[in-house]
Amino acid sequence: MTIDDAQGRLWLADTLWRLGGVQFGDFSLGRTVRNSPVYVNAKLLISRPDALKRAIALIAEEIELGMVMRNRTFEPFDALAGVPIGGLHLATALALRMDKPMLYVRPPREADEVTAPHVEGIYRPGERTLVIDDLAAGGGSLVDTVSALRNAGLLISDAVVLIDREQGATQRLEAMGVRLHPILSLEVMLRYLDASGHLAAGDLDRAIGYIKREGEPRSEFD
Repeated sequence: MTIDDAQGRLWLADTLWRLGGVQFGDFSLGRTVRNSPVYVNAKLLISRPDALKRAIALIAEEIELGMVMRNRTFEPFDALAGVPIGGLHLATALALRMDKPMLYVRPPREADEVTAPHVEGIYRPGERTLVIDDLAAGGGSLVDTVSALRNAGLLISDAVVLIDREQGATQRLEAMGVRLHPILSLEVMLRYLDASGHLAAGDLDRAIGYIKREGEPRSEFD
């Protein structure tokens, strides 16, 4: 990572902090985050067009660089798929920037006769699709999206998230043959914010302790 790359990514940490997107307390969210001392809400970017535009530029630059490297880290793709809900905003903006079609997986509702997730959008089986989300924790939503897209005949090799909470998503996706590309890890973000004088005493230690515990390997039944 070059100095410019690092500065661009740390801009994201600063911006989320200024928007109130980094909070400390006791948070339980989704299927994986339980009693976390830190909460990150990247969805707030949608209320600041300039910030959203710059975040999308970071993602686009990461993708474009990864595709032209000698040992490329991204496979070329035909479409983007946003993970509901946070990934939809990012995927929409990125699709407009990169002039790519967009898809998303609509989960079944109890009132629907169809019990399987449904892929919304126009696509052909065999097309390669890049998955986009705002945040990864245990990877449950990402795994569900990848599985649904593959069941529809689409090819998935890469997924991008703004923030990786480092709670197992990378390993779960890797087991499916999918590379996870975070723009910023939660630990790097927190260490930077602490060094910048934003965090209260003890916030960093509690958060890093949680990340280390939650990042430990678990059985598939945990």
